[in-house]
Amino acid sequence: MKLGEGVEAAIHCAATLASVEGNSTMPGAALAEAFGLSPSYLLKHLNTLTAARILESVPGPAGGYRLARAAERITLLDIVLAVEGREPAFRCGEIRRNGPVKIDASAYVRPCGINAAMMKAERAYRAALAEVKVSDMVATYAAEGDPRSIAATCAFVERHQRPQKSGSTKQIQNPKQM
Repeated sequence: MKLGEGVEAAIHCAATLASVEGNSTMPGAALAEAFGLSPSYLLKHLNTLTAARILESVPGPAGGYRLARAAERITLLDIVLAVEGREPAFRCGEIRRNGPVKIDASAYVRPCGINAAMMKAERAYRAALAEVKVSDMVATYAAEGDPRSIAATCAFVERHQRPQKSGSTKQIQNPKQM
């Protein structure tokens, strides 16, 4: 299975935004810069995450993006489904019915064994993604990441976050505090 590159970008952005303090925001251009991505490319994914209520978009000159809910309430599955869609990765086309010898439809009353196996794998994959929260990833990074990388990430977030004067009072922990 191959996920689109947007999934990686979306997960990194959510993890970065988990480090933004209080109800502050970070501009999409800064997130694009952080990961060496085209701002227009990333904006498409940020808008998708906003539509899925994973991110919140704050308009205006001091606006930007922030998590729409606590990092403990956002899973990898939430992000993957927002970017890739809810359809399973494998979609059975029932090609077993397409051969040169046509058999009556009654021969296919049982579900395709290949489809059943692939759906079982899909359920396992989704269950594994649902177990990992953005807060878990940030905490692991803070505990196990290279100190130079952590310092650079924290400095980048500090430099680019935009405090908001009013609005949500939701608190999101800095990875140094997790």
